[in-house]
Amino acid sequence: MKKHIVCFGDSNTYGYRASDNGRFSEDERWTCLLSKKLGPDYLILEEGLPGRTTCFEDPIHEGLSGLSYIYPCLMSHAPVDLLIIMLGTNDTKERFGVSAACIALGLKRLIAKAIATTDCWANKKPNILVVTPKSIEKEYENTAVYATMGKGCAEKSDQLREEYPKIAEMMGVHYFDANTVVKQYNKIDYMHLDEEGHEALATALAQLIPTII
Repeated sequence: MKKHIVCFGDSNTYGYRASDNGRFSEDERWTCLLSKKLGPDYLILEEGLPGRTTCFEDPIHEGLSGLSYIYPCLMSHAPVDLLIIMLGTNDTKERFGVSAACIALGLKRLIAKAIATTDCWANKKPNILVVTPKSIEKEYENTAVYATMGKGCAEKSDQLREEYPKIAEMMGVHYFDANTVVKQYNKIDYMHLDEEGHEALATALAQLIPTII
């Protein structure tokens, strides 16, 4: 059986394309590129939802809390050999009113629920990789997304680089910082991956994953 890898994230896992509000193709988004790079022994399961948070309920759109969906997600893809979580960007929205430290606690709660979904794990062994998203760039404040994202998002998202490693160590899960390989976002909203970013992330994860499965 192929090794099942669930990629659980938001619009940057979904493959949102800011140039036309569309979606990058199967030849462009990082999840599909990862599948090609890892080869036929792995099954990449795309679970990216634009707007998804770690655990916070959005007052405008329902169903965006990762916490409420992680159980059925993992169970529907069982047996799961690896869960990749890349969330936190949407949690920085001003309407949630939470700090980077609180976002990290939301991640901790999500990890705990994933670990507790004992029946989903291959060989009954939880295996989770936390990826800190590329930090939102300050220039987002001069784009249309600022109206709904609100203030302070760039600063909070950058602080996740300090908070997430501590949570990963505390929870005994693997960790990777996308900022180490993704150097910039697109020049439209400054918070979504461009084609180069998708390629860079896929390449880095394709090198890391065989060492942790």
